[in-house]
Amino acid sequence: MKSSTRRKAGFAAALTAVAALALSACGGGGGSSTAPNAGGSPAPSYTVAQNVSLTGSPTFDAIKSAGKVRIGVKQDQPGLGFKDAATGEYSGFDIEIAKWIAASLGYSKDKIEFKPIPSANRESAIANGDIDYYVGTYSITDKRKKLVDFAGPYFVTGQGLLVKKDNTSINSEKDLAGKNVCSATGSTPIQNIKANFKDTKTTEFDTYSQCVEALKSGQVDAVTTDQAILLGYASQEPDALKVVGQPFTVEKYGVGLKKGDTALRTFINKLFTDGKDTWKKIYDSTLGTTGTKVEQPAVENY
Repeated sequence: MKSSTRRKAGFAAALTAVAALALSACGGGGGSSTAPNAGGSPAPSYTVAQNVSLTGSPTFDAIKSAGKVRIGVKQDQPGLGFKDAATGEYSGFDIEIAKWIAASLGYSKDKIEFKPIPSANRESAIANGDIDYYVGTYSITDKRKKLVDFAGPYFVTGQGLLVKKDNTSINSEKDLAGKNVCSATGSTPIQNIKANFKDTKTTEFDTYSQCVEALKSGQVDAVTTDQAILLGYASQEPDALKVVGQPFTVEKYGVGLKKGDTALRTFINKLFTDGKDTWKKIYDSTLGTTGTKVEQPAVENY
């Protein structure tokens, strides 16, 4: 692994393209974590709310009954949702968003149970009550809104491409004909490739990290998912991997909730709307450590 200066420089250059997609808006609140994130900056500290009442939310009732919050996350996405194999600690932008929500509901870090959920299992995990909510690069789509509810969006990015550093044949999505592209089963990016890039071969795994390993071993030609995710992988190995082209979709990340839990969705949307300062601190301590500026998107009440 190379120096943090080189990692940040490469990450910042690529993330500039994502910044252009972000939507302007407001958003600040308060939790209980000060652990450093992957970028080395301390995460904000959240004030845990007291005597929270949320009438009409079956999810909140379940949380109170259990005495803890079960949050679905990703564990293999540097800068977003990442679990340190040595310490077991989770870090990243999505993780901090998840902890902020938990604190606003009255639950500190020691009352959180993070549960890694593959992309293909997100809807079932929410519907079955295996988790209370999901924060893990979960794109809001009309198809998914039929199965779950979403609070947010809390971040906007777009689909991108990760290739080997020495690859000169793929410079954008226009170069994918005849190539083998990998993504996670059930993800929006793999669905987009299958539907709109008919001459492109696809390979699927449960996680994006498996796709990255397949890319490095030469099994596939490119990895595709949201550019923010790919930038994290490229920043870890700047001499081996690179992000190419510009984002070719718009992906809005939302908090996945049980269908019909309007009370909790409204509660989280208000937290995001009123939480401009906290959102900025979370971003600055995670993805923003590169120096790239991205505006918080406006929530969408539907």
